[in-house]
Amino acid sequence: MRASDRAYATLLDEIQSGVLRPGAVLGEVEQAARLGVSRTPLREALGRLGADGLVAQQSPRVTVVTAIEADDIREIFEVRRALEESAARLAAERGDAGSFADLARDFARVDLAGGDSGDADARDEYYALIARFDEALDSAVANDYLTAALRTVRTHLVRVRRLARDNPGRLAASVAEHRLIAAAIAARDADLAAHATHVHLHNALTNILESLDASTGPATGAVPAAHPVA
Repeated sequence: MRASDRAYATLLDEIQSGVLRPGAVLGEVEQAARLGVSRTPLREALGRLGADGLVAQQSPRVTVVTAIEADDIREIFEVRRALEESAARLAAERGDAGSFADLARDFARVDLAGGDSGDADARDEYYALIARFDEALDSAVANDYLTAALRTVRTHLVRVRRLARDNPGRLAASVAEHRLIAAAIAARDADLAAHATHVHLHNALTNILESLDASTGPATGAVPAAHPVA
């Protein structure tokens, strides 16, 4: 892996996980030394993060992690809704019905009840299942431009999801919503797939914004839950 790729991957993970919080200063000299790279690959990494909208240049040699406010979240979901509803429609028309039927059955088998450790394991399995669903959706769409746009949105969604509080009721509803989307795609019902996606995203956005309103801190610095739902 190139030094710039390594620096980018490390900084991206730290921004998405909250290790580097909004407003954190990324001094060129300090970050190059910390990451064990020279300034040139660091600048390349920061340039990529800037293109992602995750950092902004404050001065020629100082970059800061960008803030994320409620209005930013709404705008992200506007784009997400347009992309994911279109993707669901295309997947229903082009995707492998059997693969999505299998995913629908997997969602139906998700059981989030149990003790704390059981809940954590089940949630981890559920998020892995969502990742499989996203991969299947991208593959079914077979449109490099659309999937590239979705990847950009998902980069920001990792940060957004961290701002939502853990909500068991919302988590259970999200499972059912994903099952319906997968089942609609398997049935080649493009209208239902798009509508179910619309409802899911509406509920996810409402949950995140309500969580922010209930937080004692601002959206840019709230302490996130371990397993938010979107």
